[in-house]
Amino acid sequence: MNRTVKQQILNKIKEYDRIMLFRHIRNDGDCVGSTKGLKRILELTFPKKEIYLIDSDSSEYLRFLGPEDDEVCDEIYKSALGIVIDTASEARISNKKYALCKELIKIDHHIPLENYGDIMWVEEERSSACEMIADFYITFKDELKIDSEAATYIYAGMVTDSGRFKYEGVNGDTMRCAAALLDVGVNTERLYANLYLEEFNYFKFKAHIYENMRISENGVAYIYVDKAMQEKFSLSLEDASACVGSLDGIRGALCWMAFIENGDEQGSIRVRLRSRFVKVNPIAEKYNGGGHACACGATVYSWDEAEALISDADALVKEYKETHEDWL
Repeated sequence: MNRTVKQQILNKIKEYDRIMLFRHIRNDGDCVGSTKGLKRILELTFPKKEIYLIDSDSSEYLRFLGPEDDEVCDEIYKSALGIVIDTASEARISNKKYALCKELIKIDHHIPLENYGDIMWVEEERSSACEMIADFYITFKDELKIDSEAATYIYAGMVTDSGRFKYEGVNGDTMRCAAALLDVGVNTERLYANLYLEEFNYFKFKAHIYENMRISENGVAYIYVDKAMQEKFSLSLEDASACVGSLDGIRGALCWMAFIENGDEQGSIRVRLRSRFVKVNPIAEKYNGGGHACACGATVYSWDEAEALISDADALVKEYKETHEDWL
């Protein structure tokens, strides 16, 4: 797929002696795995090139994947090719110095919010940006080099962004990409231990979620995680946001969401939205967010606004159920 644009990207990589990699704010497994995986592939393939991944936005959850590079002077950026991965809009690029780069490439699998970059490779049907990086390697495997370290980075992103290969978007190409990485060498037992083992206190928090979660009339499950709850269970903002996964699997609930109080001066509340069958990204876009059709994020600025979002989601689910028979 998209052989022409992939060839353009490879040609541009060959043209530059310096390459800077960028990703989105609020790191997740896909943006970390894709940038670190591509960086490692390029280092192995082009040992004389300078490849940088500089990002002050970090994730405790993904710390086991290793650190990023130290900051460099602006002149390095100005002579470099920039590659932004897994980021739909420029506003969400974590390291704002991307704008200094001489040329820019966008590689993404989100619903396009805006066009940016001199070369754009966007496939919104892909399960992850890491799947695209794996496909990029496979397309040019006679020229590119890979090792178990790179394969592990990329596989980690594929696993996390696809919900361990169960979300919509996973297809035969996804599994063939995963197989190619496993053939290179990925210690899946160690990887899954790092990704999915949880602290005892977090299990107590999950029990609290099940006691306090709510569901709307038509099937929207939700939980409020205010600052008091975060302090009670010693939760980072990242841990609190991850609780949306605990609401998955309720029969009849086609949408589930978590509202996480940020505790900032603006009174912002982070919203994690997930769904099956019904597309919820229009609601996310209405409330200062966006993302995938069935997995996206938003921001509201009061609990009243949170209730309005739930009401909109409830109406959307009601309409879907009235017009479809495949929702279980």
